[in-house]
Amino acid sequence: MAQQEVLEAAEVAAPLESAGRISALDFTRGIAVMGILAANIVAFGQPFSAYMYPAAFLTPHGDDAGWMWIAQFILIDGKMRGLFTLLFGAGMYLFMENAWAKGSSRWLQARRLFWLLLFGMAHYFFIWNGDILFYYAMTGFLVLLCLRWTAKTQLVVGLIGYLVGVLLYAAMMGPLHWIAETDMGKQAAFSEMREGMLAEQARVLEEEETDTRLTSGGDYAGLTEHRFEAHGADPAMNLLFFVPETLPLMLLGIALYRMGLFSGGMERRRLLIWGWTGLVVGGLLHLAIGLWVKSTGFAYYATLGAFMGFSPLPRLAMVLGLAALFVVWAPSAKGWLGQRVTAAGRVAFTNYLGTSIVMLLVFHGWGLGLFGKLGRIELYGVVALTCILMLAWSKPWLERFRYGPLEWLWRCLTYGKLFALRR
Repeated sequence: MAQQEVLEAAEVAAPLESAGRISALDFTRGIAVMGILAANIVAFGQPFSAYMYPAAFLTPHGDDAGWMWIAQFILIDGKMRGLFTLLFGAGMYLFMENAWAKGSSRWLQARRLFWLLLFGMAHYFFIWNGDILFYYAMTGFLVLLCLRWTAKTQLVVGLIGYLVGVLLYAAMMGPLHWIAETDMGKQAAFSEMREGMLAEQARVLEEEETDTRLTSGGDYAGLTEHRFEAHGADPAMNLLFFVPETLPLMLLGIALYRMGLFSGGMERRRLLIWGWTGLVVGGLLHLAIGLWVKSTGFAYYATLGAFMGFSPLPRLAMVLGLAALFVVWAPSAKGWLGQRVTAAGRVAFTNYLGTSIVMLLVFHGWGLGLFGKLGRIELYGVVALTCILMLAWSKPWLERFRYGPLEWLWRCLTYGKLFALRR
């Protein structure tokens, strides 16, 4: 009990450097939560397929926008989610270290994940159908079984598991473009498969017309009802696509945390070499994939193959590279901007869900009604303004309160008691 009082006193004395927190984790999480918005903004402001498939845009998507697609594909798409997943794994183990020190078991973490699952389902059905919290919670239950492994085992299993996922994604998604969108698919051996794939593409795009009509028209009740009726099983079905990438990344996050990546336990020079190598090599491979997609005219199954079939391996190199570089840069992020990024990372849960609520107000017909009306460059303007909002509120809030609003609610639900919020 005395130790808890010391920790609380330290929090009051240093609100942005609270005892028990690792600044590199918070700084990287702050970058990631803003980057996730940059990745998701197209799916917020345009039909969901437009996230990968530019022809689904309801506004013109010319050559300049095509180059912006390539830039986002290289720098943002999948990397911010990958970083967030690494950090989620590290955060799970950090939580359990504190829980074990107080005599608690993995059941406490299971309860925490259960509430996250409910947050995710509420987010999916009532706010935005691009939720990732449900997948994190479900994968987290699997990670619970691996927490007592050695860090080396977690690292090896994480790497091997990720590589198995790479092969799985490549086998499933890689050939689709050549079957559906080239002369290869016209051969008798592939003709039936080709027809089925083109029919599925048409079905998906037609289904999104209903989503677009309900979103643009401001029929919130109708849109919610439609999600339950037409997409109610999607989270469970899509789980099969998320686990092969998410589970290994969480294990890698735990292993790297235990090996000292986020706490300064690794040599700075080695991290810089590792970071820049992963970033440059992974980025060049992404550029090659992006140029190939452009050469196909951003065809539907080519974009799908690029995102899910060909980029997972270079994506891992970039995710690990970015993590290493952010760890190196975090200790020097003590200026006004660095402090605000770190604060945004401390309340990343609130920022993640809060961003979705802000996007409702911006894009839905009952709000500003901008859905389907903004091109890429205008959407990036919305990202910039929203990131400014995140940076503006997070630090002043934490100077007055111990936790972010949703972080506090999640904590209270996990422990089954009310915690003091105000400092």
